[in-house]
Parts: sequence; C-alpha cells; structure tokens
Amino acid sequence: MAHALTWRRVGASALALVFASSAVQAEDQPQLFDEVSVTATRSERATKDVPQSITVVGAERIDEEKMFNVKDALAGTAGVQIDSKNGGSDVRLSIRGAGIKAAYGVREIMVLRDGVPMTDPDSFTRFDFIDTQDIERIEVVKGPGSIFATGSAGGTVQILSKSVFDENANRARVGMGDQGAQNYHLRWGGMVDENQAVAVTVSRRALENGWRRWNNFETNQAGLKYGRIMPSGGTWESELAFSNSFTQLPGSMNVNQFNEYRSTGRQNDNSDAFKHTGRDAWTVFANTRYEQDFGDFSFRPRFYANHWEHYHPVTGVVNVSEGNYIFGTDLEGEYRHGLAGMNSSLVGGVTLRADLSLDARKYAYRDIRVSGGRIRETYSDVAGALLSTEDTKNYLVGVFAQETVNPTDRLSVDIGGRVDRSMFEIDTDKRGEYSYSTGNYTWAASQSQATPSFTLISPKVGASYKLTPALTAYTSVAQADQVPSSSELTSNPGLTTAQSRNYEIGLKLRSQDWQFDTALYYNPVKDDIVQVYENGQSVYQNAGQTNKKGFDGSLSYRLLPGLTVGGTYTYADYTFDRFAEVTGSGASRTTTSRAGKRVPLIPMHQYSLFAQYRHDSGLHAKVQTFSFGDYFMDNANTETYGGYSFVTNLALGWDITPSHIVSLNVDNVFDQHYATEAKKDVNGSKTFAGAAPRTFLATYTLKF
Repeated sequence: MAHALTWRRVGASALALVFASSAVQAEDQPQLFDEVSVTATRSERATKDVPQSITVVGAERIDEEKMFNVKDALAGTAGVQIDSKNGGSDVRLSIRGAGIKAAYGVREIMVLRDGVPMTDPDSFTRFDFIDTQDIERIEVVKGPGSIFATGSAGGTVQILSKSVFDENANRARVGMGDQGAQNYHLRWGGMVDENQAVAVTVSRRALENGWRRWNNFETNQAGLKYGRIMPSGGTWESELAFSNSFTQLPGSMNVNQFNEYRSTGRQNDNSDAFKHTGRDAWTVFANTRYEQDFGDFSFRPRFYANHWEHYHPVTGVVNVSEGNYIFGTDLEGEYRHGLAGMNSSLVGGVTLRADLSLDARKYAYRDIRVSGGRIRETYSDVAGALLSTEDTKNYLVGVFAQETVNPTDRLSVDIGGRVDRSMFEIDTDKRGEYSYSTGNYTWAASQSQATPSFTLISPKVGASYKLTPALTAYTSVAQADQVPSSSELTSNPGLTTAQSRNYEIGLKLRSQDWQFDTALYYNPVKDDIVQVYENGQSVYQNAGQTNKKGFDGSLSYRLLPGLTVGGTYTYADYTFDRFAEVTGSGASRTTTSRAGKRVPLIPMHQYSLFAQYRHDSGLHAKVQTFSFGDYFMDNANTETYGGYSFVTNLALGWDITPSHIVSLNVDNVFDQHYATEAKKDVNGSKTFAGAAPRTFLATYTLKF
C-alpha cells in the first residue's frame, strides 16, 4: 500500500510540474538552443521532439570535467547509475536498473561511438579503448526504443567524438593531481587542402589510488582520423586507433574492513582470496563511414573492425585471450518523402556483424596459499596450469526501419523497430575448473559444444505533440529482447532472452530561462536475467517477470545572468512479480519464491543538485551534489544499505584568454567514506566496494 501511495505522489508531482511549466513560459517566449540527437531515431532531431526520454551531455559540460572516464560526464543523469572502482575504464553503468548485475564492464546497454557499436553482439561493452579526451558530446536514450540497439533492452549510449573537420577542436592539455593522477592529451588537426582533413590524437591517463592496495590504472591511446569531402558533396571519414589499458581491481571489503575504511579513508585489504584481479588490454580499432545525399535519399554506410587482447585475472581463474576479432557493417539509408500528403521520412538498413574469440584460455593462479583444502590467498596475478580453452563465435544479422510522419506542424509520429538474429557457437575443452563450493581447483577432462540462437524483436510506436512552441508532450510504447551474454550462458546454458516492454509518457520544456524533462514509465520485463550471488560467485537465472515503475525528471533554471541552478530526480519502484531463486546444488539445492521483493542494489530515490556560474571575465564554477537512497542488498530483501547523501563535486576554471584555460576539479569535496555498492549473498556474507576519498586534479589547456 505504501508503494502505491508513493507512486501516486510521484504522478501528482509530475502533473504539478506540468502546470508550473505553463505558468513560466508563453507562446512567444524566445527559446534556448536545443541539443540535437541522432541516437534514438538515426536522424538528426532536437531532443524536445524525440518521443522518448533522452539526455544529451554537451561540449560545455564535458569541457568542465576532467574526463578520466564517462562517469565524469554522466554522473547525476536522471535514471542513470554510474560508478568506477578505480576512476578509470572499469565503468559500471545502469540505466533504469538494466546493467546493474554486471560484475565488470557494461551489459544490457548498447554503447556506440560515432554510430559504430562498441558493444559486443552478446551485449557486453568495454570502455578501455574509448579516448574520453576526444569526446564532443554523449547521448543517453533510456529504455528500449532506439533502432540502434541490438540485443540490448536497457538503453543506448552514444559517444560522439570530435569531428576531423573541426579545426576548433585542437588543444593540448596537461593535468596533475593527488593519488598519482596524470591526464595528458594532444589533438592536432586541420584541412590539408580544401577537400581533405587530418586529425591526430594522443592521450595518457594514470591513477595510483594510494588510498587502497592493488588499484592502479593506466591507459595510453593514439588515433588518426582522415576526412574527405567528395566531389559529389558526400563526406568520407575514417579512423584508426590504438589503446592499451592496465587496470587493477581492488576487490570488496567485509564488514570489519569496511568499518576500518569508513573511519580512516583507507582500504588496506579485501575479503577476497583472489587479491590480484584486474584487466590489461590492447586494442586496435578501425572504422570508416560515408554519407551521401542523392536528392531526397541519404546513404550512410559504416564498416568497422576491431582486434583486442587481454590478460584478465578474476575470481578463480586467469583469462588470457589474444584471438579476438570483430567485423561489422551498418548499411543505413534515409528517404524523405510525402505520405498521404504528410511530410515523412523513412530510415532503414541492415546490420551484419561477426564477433570471434578464438583459443581463449583459462589458467589457475600460480602463486597461492592453500589451507584446509581451500585457496586462502593469492600472491600475484601470474598464470599457472591451464584449466580450459574455448572458441566462441557470435554472428548477428539484423534489419531495422522507422517511418516518421508529421500529420500537422505540431504532431509527429514514429513507427518502426528492428529484428535481429544472434547465433552463438561455443566450443569448450576443459581440463579443470575452479570450484566455488570447495574453494579450490578440481581436475577432470571434458568437452562441450553449444549453439544457442536467439531472435530479437524490437518494435516501437511514439508520438510527440507541441503543446506550445516551448513545451512538448510525448508518449511511446517500445519493446526489446535482451540477449544473454556469453559468460551468462556459460554460467547457465538454459538462459532465454528477456523481453522488456516500456510504456512511457513525458514532457519536455525548452524556454529562455527554463528547461526540464520528465518521464513517467511502466516497464514489465518478462524472463528478466537476474544475478544470484552465492559463495562469492555470480550465477544467472531467468525471473518470471520483473515490474519496473519509475519517474525521471531534470530541471534547470537561469536564476541570474550567468547563474543557472537545477537538479535531477529518479524514482524507481522495481519488484519481482515472479521469481523462484535457486540456490545450492545437489542435495542442498533449494528454491525460494522472491515474488513481491524489491530488486536489489537499486534505490527508490536518487537525486542531484547543481549550481553553475560563468562570468564575462572568464571565471566559471560549478558545484554539484549527489544523493543515493537506501536499497536492499539481496534478492530476499533481508537487509538494506543506507546509500549516501550530498556527495559534492566542485569545478573551478578561468579562461584567461580564449586560448589559455586553467581549471581545478575536486571530487568528494567533504571526503565522505561510503560504499558504491553493498551486497549480501544467499548465505548472509556481506561485501562492500569503497568510494574514492576526496581527490583533485589541476589542468592547463591550450587551444590552438
């Protein structure tokens, strides 16, 4: 009953905000520039006219941040949870609860860079080869509905890099701070002649994170972009990029260790036997894309290839994989036409992709301490005896289309979607494995082969209506199927796709002094893929159905010339409607209903507040606070963690001249010691991941 009352209050608050907006704007009031998005619809459209909840983080916000990772740009976004264990590329991202179960990397969310998918066909994304210093803007589409999203029901994040044709993007940046922070970046480019452009980027970022053990991060990146304006008027852009990344993951704390961290701000140990986990990766990435108009038809093909290697020690095993190749193409076109006398456009195309991981090997740890038959501690991350080899191949074929019609000047309607076929081939040759139940390695030879295939259907219908020139209302119904990742299938070969269906209404205001976005949604997820945490192991099961009800809201107001204030609020009421949690094995195997329980790790309330000031002299400042409500630590809802309140970040800067800029970023100004994640397994063991204490980075930027 309390949940129902809260839900009604949220709805009433949304309606109150609607009526308030009508009072602060008029028909003829001048409007602010609205960001343009290409992610939700594959064609340029102002965010106010997109019938879906979408956030665009523009160049001004990105220039204010130190941009060690995408968390710096996306923190505080309504409906988004994001954090990092070492401030580097190990970003943990969740949109409206999707992706929350990922132990490493990003799952259930499609991530693109300049229209090229960074997400594997099994919905897993690594951020280590994205140069965060070369980002122009980031677009976040929440929930199913983007026709870019392939097998990812949680949402879409597109990272737009600085264009090779942008001569104003040249800069050199030097940043240094505490915790061994280094941030160096150089971007040089320009038109070689009237039709050709070249840009070179080089970046290095490093953190020692001396406040806890085994938590270093370092990345070095280089990229070459080439652009050509064709005689026909089309544009051709290509890129070749290299990245290496060295990441140490610090492990989780038990209760006593967490209490020590809270009192001292230092993490001296972790509760894991495997104390040397991390990921060292090397990546070469190439893509080329072309855009040409033929009258009312635009043709936009993309081709890309990616080769990566990694050394990835995790709990129980050391993963070594060198034969990883991704090849793909997106053949896209847009046709602007008339339909029954209405202005219309049709976007459609084909996606083809192959993801090959050949001769991936798992090793036992070499340097271990064993007591009582269990591994108690590792002394290094050096690989020992071979446990298994595996070849994984994933092929994806998809088609997409979306028709947009404009029956009147005020009304636009989108009808479309995509259909994909994802096909796996997994061949495993096993010699041994790490047993979570015994806490040691067991040795027995076996071979297995699996060829699961999934058909993914993602339809969408949406409409936007301009109530006034500044205020737009929208509604949408969208559905997407979530493909299990290859690691989830290894854990449970019987997993099926999850089906997420989203019903949403919202309002968007763009006026001279006010901007706001609101979204009220109901999102039932059938056969949701749920994490069960037992004896330090994450296993995955399909829940019968999860019901998600929520509200996202963001508001900014120009209080005075140069001064803007605002904030965001997220309400999330997520419960299991049908879920029989299976724990244990053999004779101790039990099944317990979790129907009616709240989904763990997701607070019901989350909000941020900010104030931003810019003076004509070039001085500028921004202060932003983040608050994260309490949440349940397990599927059984036996215990809650209290979250955190008013964690504050500060950014100060001075544009001495348009070319010379100095800035200071201070994160966690008041040095709060809290957990970014608190979990409890089915046996009652609790673990905590600590947040970074107060840190600062001073930066000098030269634009040329």
